[in-house]
Amino acid sequence: MESNFDVLVVGELNVDLILNGLPRMPEVGKEILAEAMTLTLGSSSAIFASNLSSIGAKVAFLGKVGEDLFGDLAVNSLRDKKVYAAMIRRTSDHATGATIVLNRGEDRAMVTYMGAMAHLTLADIQVDRLRTSRHMHFASAFLQPGLRGDVGNLFRRAKECGLTTSFDPQWDPAEAWDLDLPDILPYVDVFLPNEQELLNLTRKPDVETALDSLRPFAHTVVVKQGNQGAQAMADGRILSCPPFLNRDVVDAIGAGDSFDAGFVSCFIEGKSLEECLRFGNLMGAISTTAAGGTGAFTDRAGLQAIAKERFNHAF
Repeated sequence: MESNFDVLVVGELNVDLILNGLPRMPEVGKEILAEAMTLTLGSSSAIFASNLSSIGAKVAFLGKVGEDLFGDLAVNSLRDKKVYAAMIRRTSDHATGATIVLNRGEDRAMVTYMGAMAHLTLADIQVDRLRTSRHMHFASAFLQPGLRGDVGNLFRRAKECGLTTSFDPQWDPAEAWDLDLPDILPYVDVFLPNEQELLNLTRKPDVETALDSLRPFAHTVVVKQGNQGAQAMADGRILSCPPFLNRDVVDAIGAGDSFDAGFVSCFIEGKSLEECLRFGNLMGAISTTAAGGTGAFTDRAGLQAIAKERFNHAF
């Protein structure tokens, strides 16, 4: 097994069936027509891994899919983006997960079948696999019930192996928001919720109060705020970074995951918090220029071309 990955991504793996150009959101008992359909690699973790690899990092993925066509699509899509996929578990007991995404402008609604990704457990994540990488990223705790009770243990194990870590909690479909943050965040170097997730997880009314509640046990907390940019709390200070605005959004799928990829790519290179935030915002904006979470991410040269043409920015 290779032993020199920049980032090991542990997380959910499924496909997305994306319907774009809806005249309105559907109503029960009625039918509407979509203008376009895309079947592509889905899941926060996989979009992050794919796009981080396109930026230029060496990435490995650890997850679980079924022995079916959707599983083949997910694994092959990661391989096509040069993500090391040999750690992905294939199972005949469960089908590969899938998400149906309904897009209307910058709004979306999603329905997810968890399938095999619900059955990834801490027992599937051996220490020798963690030690292949310098950094571990974990996302979508609420879509992985097999790991829900062990999120703190997973990050603790990664830190014991000497890795830096990042965590994007993502949305809770049950809206219970019952992660034990004081148990988890001491072992997380970069916590990456969006604004609504942060408020729900902390049960606070505003970002300032939410961040203040995390100070006793969190390290760097990055709050993604969509077309408002992002802000971060670290070392007792709060920084804000303006967005790169795309005036012609195709869809917003994976924009937050693309932000994560941009931020983490700078973080593992030891760049400043300001640089990490700015590059995260740029990658999030680039993501919205094509359909699906990975459509705009071909390779670093392609990203540089989009950054210059669409956002008048060089990197």
